This record gives sequence, structure tokens and C-alpha cells, in this order.
Amino acid sequence: MTQRITRRVALGVALGGLAAPTLLRAQTLPGGVTRNVAAFRTYQWQDHFDTAGQVMLVADTQARALHYWDAQGNDYRVYPTSVPKTDELTKRGYTEIVRKKVGPDWTPTASQKERFGWEYIPPGPKSPMGTHAMYLGWAAYAIHGTHDTRKIGRPSSDGCIGLYNEKIAELFELCPIGSKVRII
Repeated sequence: MTQRITRRVALGVALGGLAAPTLLRAQTLPGGVTRNVAAFRTYQWQDHFDTAGQVMLVADTQARALHYWDAQGNDYRVYPTSVPKTDELTKRGYTEIVRKKVGPDWTPTASQKERFGWEYIPPGPKSPMGTHAMYLGWAAYAIHGTHDTRKIGRPSSDGCIGLYNEKIAELFELCPIGSKVRII
């Protein structure tokens, strides 16, 4: 029995052959690090917090994902993030959201000024804080947006957790001051 190969089938096979190396490379990066979408894990809030009653966030720096649960622990969402460039810049442990701001400005730390010569940046499209920021109980640490979407899914910050602007705007509305935060 002879099968007829149509142009559509031939095109599909050709495109699949071209895409295969890219898809294989997308699974694992040098050093065995997987891209963040493949590394997303599902967590239970009970793995990180003793009780509910408040909004809970877990920022997983290895998977480059932020996990959200509502105060009852029922509404669960996962957001892709940028994470600190190095372990030395990563603060881990428990804290909470202590302040929130729409249209945040950015003031570099003394260390950043010394190392990079960075200066104050007002709110707007040049601010590395994006459109919204939720400041943590640790000085100079925040969960915030970014105008540079290339940073999401990568180690690219000097300590903060970054989200797409539309995702931080969503999370900003869901998280009151006092929301529990754990960075792992």
C-alpha cells in the first residue's frame, strides 16, 4: 500500500525537525540548570507555614517562581520571577510585606553606588522597580515589577524578587501589608 505525502505533512515534518534541537536545548542549560518553567514545583502552604489566616508567599529562588496562597490557603497561583544574581545577594528566611507602593522610585544601596556608580531613579519606565513594589521586612529587599522583561526567569537582581509588571499589579491587589513571605 502506497501512502501519499502531502505538502502539509512534509512541512510539519520539516518544521518539527528544525524545532527539535531548540526544544531539547530548552530543557536543560549548561551545568544541569533547567529553565524556570520546567523547574516549577507545586507546593502546599503547610510545607512552609504553620497556620493560614494571612496571605502567604514563597519565593523559590532555585525554580525562579513565586507561589501565592490566599488567607484560607485555597487560591494558589505561581508566577515566574527574576531572582538574585548570586547566593551572597540572596536573603533567605521568613519576613512579611511591610509597605506597598504604586509607581515606586529606586534608590541604590551604598554598596551599589560604590560598586556601580548607580544613582537615584524616579518612578517611570527607567525605574528598575517596575510599576508596583511590595517592600519586605528586610531593608532594601522587595518583590517588585520590572520594565525589562528579559530578566524574568533569570538570576538578574541584586537581591529582590522581580515579576512582570502585569503580574506584580495582580499580586499587589491580592497581598495586604502583613502578608507572610518566605524566601527559599
